[in-house]
Amino acid sequence: MTQMQQAREGKITDEMKLVAEQEHIAAEEIRERVARGVVAIPANVNHTSLQARGVGEGLSVKVNANIGTSSDFPDIEPELDKLDEAVRCGADSVMDLSTGDNIDLSRQRIIEHSPIMVGTVPLYQATVRAIREHGAVVEMTDDDILSTIEKQARDGADFMTLHCGVTRAAIERMRRQGRVMDIVSRGGSFIAGWILHNEMENPLYEHYDDILDICAKYDVTISLGDGMRPGCTADATDRGQLTELITLGELVDRAWKRGVQVMVEGPGHVPYDQIAANMKLEKRLCRQAPFYVLGPLVTDVAPGYDHITAAIGGTLAAVSGADFLCYVTPSEHLCLPTKEDVHTGVITSRIAAHAADLVRGVPGAREWDLKMAQARKNLDWEAQMELAIDPELARKRRGERNQDDEEGCSMCGDYCAVKIINQYFDKPQCPCND
Repeated sequence: MTQMQQAREGKITDEMKLVAEQEHIAAEEIRERVARGVVAIPANVNHTSLQARGVGEGLSVKVNANIGTSSDFPDIEPELDKLDEAVRCGADSVMDLSTGDNIDLSRQRIIEHSPIMVGTVPLYQATVRAIREHGAVVEMTDDDILSTIEKQARDGADFMTLHCGVTRAAIERMRRQGRVMDIVSRGGSFIAGWILHNEMENPLYEHYDDILDICAKYDVTISLGDGMRPGCTADATDRGQLTELITLGELVDRAWKRGVQVMVEGPGHVPYDQIAANMKLEKRLCRQAPFYVLGPLVTDVAPGYDHITAAIGGTLAAVSGADFLCYVTPSEHLCLPTKEDVHTGVITSRIAAHAADLVRGVPGAREWDLKMAQARKNLDWEAQMELAIDPELARKRRGERNQDDEEGCSMCGDYCAVKIINQYFDKPQCPCND
């Protein structure tokens, strides 16, 4: 039985208990939210090394890191190093986006090695298979897709991005309105090309009931992919994106009827003033299902700094309803990220998530900030290092530019405001001044 099916029967699973402990929320509240679908616990029955996490209503905002091989960099070992780094930096999940030489082996090793949730995109592997066996993406068969989903589910993938909402209607509406960047989702482009060439409906949409059978069997959470997401700010919130979103809302209903957990993926590149509206639209159309966003990036002009453009958008998105942030690294739009990029991407996204947690009233978020403020007031540098979201970097910067016995820091030197005011505030007052 899936987590949702068990929750509906009143059972509190071990995974629900663990999530409740992590979130400082009663286990019965977690069970009730899983039963309604507003919280998902992606936990494939075959992912035996998993420490479960929850995503959704009232929980801390989660962070995902993308890893995986490519045709240019097919070696799995660097990707396992990136996985370790993502875990060390506090990521809640990784997605294996491998398209290298041995996709099965890459996925199996990542799942076996990962204590956090693992997501996949089956369409990538199905496409590679179609090219190798049939000579072209547009020759991909229904069996190529369904057998790949079954294989990845059996291997232990906790959630899968499935581009079920890229329909003929969504493509046609997008083309009639016009776009600057057309389709930038890799999976979205694969399936749109297949639809246009074959003049047939999306097989992921047509075979959705078969997909639900597979996901129910292994308790795979469906992450309904945003194949029509805007790839630049000029394309945000257009007819193609919204047509897909309406379809995804209907697919949420169908998944829940089967007891299959589901999340919904969102944009993309979105101007700052449209982010809140996008989040509210998703929550309304998809019945408060957990929302998983890439960024959103608030400008198109910052290659090399897109981890920052994504964090700016990610905080507002999470404050406005998003539950899960996919990290963006400094390599976005430029190249395959390095281990160092993974570190930067995870930490930056965690900052955005925590900033939102403060506003969302997540238990423990404000307490963390308060402890840091108290440590700064007391000039307790060791406590500040321990409380830092990236202790390693904080210690490095502190050590590089300060003397070992320096009570303040080299920014203010002898004129440390905290040190000065502490001298006067802590000084006993003369009775005559009362």
